[in-house]
Amino acid sequence: MTGREPDGLAELLPQWHRLRDAEGGEPLRALLAVIAEQADRVRDGVEQGYEDLFVETAAPWVLPYLGDLVGYRPLPGYEQVRAAGLHGEDGEESHVRLAEALAPRRDVAATVAHRRRKGTLALLEELAGSVAGWPARAVELSRLVAANQPVRLYGSGTPAVNARRSGLGRLADVRAGAELDLAGGPFGTVARSAEVRRAASSRTPGGHSPTGVGLFVWRLKPYRVTRAPAYCVDRARSLYTFSILGNDCPLVARPVPEPSPAHIATADHVPAYLRRRQLAEGLADHYGPGRSFTIWRDGQDEPVQMSDLVVADLSDWRYRPRRGQVAIDPVLGRIAFGSRSAPRQGVWVTYHHAFADDLGGGEYPRERETPVSATVYRVGPGAPHRRIADAYGAWREDRRAGRCGPHGIVEITHSGAYQEQLDFDLEPGDRLEVRAADGTRPVIRLLDWYSNRPDALNIRASQECSAEGQAPRILLDGLLVTGRGLNVTGPVGAVVLRHCTLVPGWSLEAECGPHSPEEPSLVLERTTACVAVERSILGTIEVIGDEVGDDPLDIHIRDSILDATGRGRAALSAPDCRHAHAVLHAHRTTVIGEVHTHAVRIAENSVFAGQLRVARRGIGCLRFSYVPPGSRTPRRHRCRPDTADPLDAPAVRPLFASERYGTPSYGRLSDGCHDGIRRGADDGSEMGAFHDLYEPQRMDSLRARLAEYAPAGTDAGIFPVT
Repeated sequence: MTGREPDGLAELLPQWHRLRDAEGGEPLRALLAVIAEQADRVRDGVEQGYEDLFVETAAPWVLPYLGDLVGYRPLPGYEQVRAAGLHGEDGEESHVRLAEALAPRRDVAATVAHRRRKGTLALLEELAGSVAGWPARAVELSRLVAANQPVRLYGSGTPAVNARRSGLGRLADVRAGAELDLAGGPFGTVARSAEVRRAASSRTPGGHSPTGVGLFVWRLKPYRVTRAPAYCVDRARSLYTFSILGNDCPLVARPVPEPSPAHIATADHVPAYLRRRQLAEGLADHYGPGRSFTIWRDGQDEPVQMSDLVVADLSDWRYRPRRGQVAIDPVLGRIAFGSRSAPRQGVWVTYHHAFADDLGGGEYPRERETPVSATVYRVGPGAPHRRIADAYGAWREDRRAGRCGPHGIVEITHSGAYQEQLDFDLEPGDRLEVRAADGTRPVIRLLDWYSNRPDALNIRASQECSAEGQAPRILLDGLLVTGRGLNVTGPVGAVVLRHCTLVPGWSLEAECGPHSPEEPSLVLERTTACVAVERSILGTIEVIGDEVGDDPLDIHIRDSILDATGRGRAALSAPDCRHAHAVLHAHRTTVIGEVHTHAVRIAENSVFAGQLRVARRGIGCLRFSYVPPGSRTPRRHRCRPDTADPLDAPAVRPLFASERYGTPSYGRLSDGCHDGIRRGADDGSEMGAFHDLYEPQRMDSLRARLAEYAPAGTDAGIFPVT
């Protein structure tokens, strides 16, 4: 018996017993299969018991017990999560993720090592990474407090200054522009007068006192865009933006690993925004392949020479570079060429931008499965097909000729822009998947191709697909769609948007304003499609259907942002703001705009920034969500504001760091948002699309560790940079 085989025990029986058992219907084999299953469970338990002796392999629920052997203190909130159920397979997935955030494995493993280094600045930075997962820089704010230098006169009248105090803060030098540019931040060296506000204050933190210590943390992550086309903003082809959408996109530095745990982080080790002066002084540290950004022109293999680059302020495009120069503005994410040396065949860029989480189209890793029966058609440079429509047409021909099955995959292998009119006409039983390859973020630009009909990405199904079991399905994964939206018609079975971005307002202006704020991103017109949106960003959903003869559509939105580009605009509705003939299922969703729908089956841990109005209140439930006062909803369970307390409504309302798509802090709740929303989810995390970041719990955990390991007698506080 080799183990983990249901028939392993039966194979050990003599042949005569197996023949007799087969004649009687194999009851003995079935009994031995049950015994083998229980034996496997016992074996797994013994093996797991051995693995639970080591912190590297122990089960999550065992970690606090191992930590208790060395005096490890569980972080705030862990006991409540453990009581909710964490023991192995019976624990819910969300509780397991929260437990991993509250009791990080590496935090337990490094308890003894941390105690040996208690009180050092490098340890505080390491704690921010191990406990909260944030890059950080620890600063002794006491050294930045302005102080008078005591001067002693010798008998000869020569003044002498105490050398040990010469490094303390002094008055600012107005001629040191680089130092003034960094003043007040984590890398500032300009002193300031002492203040009475504590660094650990939850209202207005200060910290510039003789005992102040600040831990500056970066909560936004750097996201890479590789060899993507830049956006030309004029006909002269000399002015460009790094973002293909044409909006200003501040560049961030690509962090490099620190050389040792005892090293204090510098600007090269954190995803900090690139400043003009910083980039001008250290261009070689950030430009080139494998660094923060790179620029190519006219299809050349070699990037633009570093000697041709000049850092400038390109606000309003007033600065004009000389012939042969290329001006870079990292704050706005802009590029300017000399008018006589403008590119003729395009510009391509690699750069890093900041965002909160893996949401929408991006090059971050995505989980996916490729069925064995699926046929893959690759699109991109060096691939068999150059255009998406060509790959789709090849699959359609193979499907009709019987050379492949119903499951076809169109995989885009390059982070380029695909400007083509796409119409996916699905036939009975089709399973079409259009996805981005690992490490790519392709952009589909839907332009104004025709003057007498819409130019949306059309997904259509013929009436032959209405037969039971013949409804086709389509999946879009990892794409960024701009210029127009999606239009779904006919008896489609399912439309899945996973890790996609349908740009709200179709496209962006320079300051991230929507180009067409009234236009929908997804139109469901006389279709039977069940829509599923997962970890995506999209604009308005418009439903057009027969409210008498057809059942309401099911719309499932999970871990996503539904943005109508304004709280007063409709995010989900029928034309003319009538109730959409649809049933909404929202899980951890942020909705910027009003929702007018037939019913809401379930909405949990979500934020509805605009009015929510349903036609049928008797079905469905809202739980642990925010809905504005005056909304018409189904029954509520622990939603905010509390309808039982009229004074609760004005104080509890969602405040976002930014409501404009394209900005780094888009969709994030601001630090000043009411705790009823920031900690209002069922597990104590924030409501909305970034629920799974567990930022409130991370902040509490870091504060607890900071109080435990900060130097004695100091006033230590946390200062979020992003």
